[in-house]
Amino acid sequence: MSKTFSKDEVASHNKPDSLWIIIDGDVFDLTKFQNEHPGGKKILQRVAGKDASSEFWKYHNEGILKKYKPALQIGSLDTKPKPEPKPEQSKTNAPKPTKKPKKATTPTPAQEDTEALEPFGSLIPFADPSWYQGFHSPYFNESHAALRAEVREWVENDIEPNVTEWDEKKEVPREIYLEAGRRGYLAGLLGVNYPTEYTKNTVQCVPPEQWDLFHELVITDELSRVGSGGFVWHMLGGFGIGCPPLIKFGQKALKDRILPGLLSGEKRICLAVTEPDAGSDVANLTCEAKLSEDGKHYIVNGEKKWITNGIWCDYFTTAVRTGGEGMNGVSLLLIERECGGVSTRRMECQGVWSSGTTYVTFEDTKVPVENLLGKENQGFRVIMTNFNHERMGIIIQCLRFSRVCYEESVKYANKRRTFGKKLIEHDVIRMKLANMARQIEASYNWLENLIYQCHKMDETEAMLRLGGPIAGLKAQSTLTFEFCAREASQIFGGLSYSRGGQGAKVERLYRDVRAYAIPGGSEEIMLDLSMRQSLRVAKMTGMKL
Repeated sequence: MSKTFSKDEVASHNKPDSLWIIIDGDVFDLTKFQNEHPGGKKILQRVAGKDASSEFWKYHNEGILKKYKPALQIGSLDTKPKPEPKPEQSKTNAPKPTKKPKKATTPTPAQEDTEALEPFGSLIPFADPSWYQGFHSPYFNESHAALRAEVREWVENDIEPNVTEWDEKKEVPREIYLEAGRRGYLAGLLGVNYPTEYTKNTVQCVPPEQWDLFHELVITDELSRVGSGGFVWHMLGGFGIGCPPLIKFGQKALKDRILPGLLSGEKRICLAVTEPDAGSDVANLTCEAKLSEDGKHYIVNGEKKWITNGIWCDYFTTAVRTGGEGMNGVSLLLIERECGGVSTRRMECQGVWSSGTTYVTFEDTKVPVENLLGKENQGFRVIMTNFNHERMGIIIQCLRFSRVCYEESVKYANKRRTFGKKLIEHDVIRMKLANMARQIEASYNWLENLIYQCHKMDETEAMLRLGGPIAGLKAQSTLTFEFCAREASQIFGGLSYSRGGQGAKVERLYRDVRAYAIPGGSEEIMLDLSMRQSLRVAKMTGMKL
């Protein structure tokens, strides 16, 4: 049981050789921490024996408290209110069994007759999707809520307190990625039915037969709450776009050999499409794959650029030219680093520092013909299908990052005072928040609808009919993200310009904006594609002008 102290007891520890402080009713012993404090000893000694809550929150965000609390907290004030017992623990109520999702014969996003789920999270208006806040939804059920709680607990305890440090180091501990595999999250991020034939690590709170695209949304959304594109791309970037073509189009023997290691997190994979001279213009890539004289191997030569996770990867899902010019000469190969002739080097970029952006070179790389994904010279279709899944991931991340900018701004505006009143009391600040919220909510509702359509349509229909709308929402979400990052930066002022501190998430996300506006198809390309594709499909299906 946690120790309790009176204010007088804490006040007696007001010397450098015994320095205690109070933050939000909790007592911390900082005697040994003084030498490690980035702000120096004096600032701590000025609040020795006192309630330092106000001073702490002037300089730090919640992540700092979470990071140091386990090591430095020694107890709480005896006047601190005790937390209310959970309903399951209440002596006056009968124990409630842990809610488990009901088994369904076929996986469905949700049952339309379900009641609104229990409120969850901070309950700051618009800081979370409406289904977190007690609003009714046709898409989410108890299984999604259980997964949401599970992921959030992991993120808040093991990830968020360390993200700034990992970002500065430009790498995330391997153990975190392995844990995602152990929890079954990696296997649930492929846009397919849960692949139980390739992994024993299933998500504990969701039966595999109930897994749907909204569960995938929940994982990506909750991981994105850390406010670091680098972290999310480290976890999902290469895997989420490099593995789907393998599981959908790879030969059985290839999948049986490679997928178990990928889904466990022991091995890593990325997508290698973009080249120095071929970004959005995929049909003009030049990385070449020629058949060997014995017809048993492709010999690959060429370069790939801006490849997420490449420096850590064992496998590269690679777009290559096996035929003539244009889209009809493109194939997709799974290239294994062990094939030889594969070299990678880290690229230094503006944002997403811990994502491992990579320049890849293939020099006479010998790849077995069995590693062809799909059919020769028909890889363009596979790539285009995969782009929809990639863009949906980008959309989810952008909209959660937008919410992070908004939520951080609301919290800061409720404690920062200027001209004699809180920022939130200035109408110009409320207007900024309102404009952030309206764009987020409009975009997120479009996202939910598109995910539902993806769930109901087969892959061919989805590729044809949803390519345009997904491209449009990709542009909309990145523009929303950019708008929210800028407005949050204005609200935080100088705190959003320096790394670390209260504005850490906003500063970091502002750097990450371009990493979302350009990859997966730039905003200009997306908007044009949205209209061209939508009009083309409408003509095919009977549009009347």
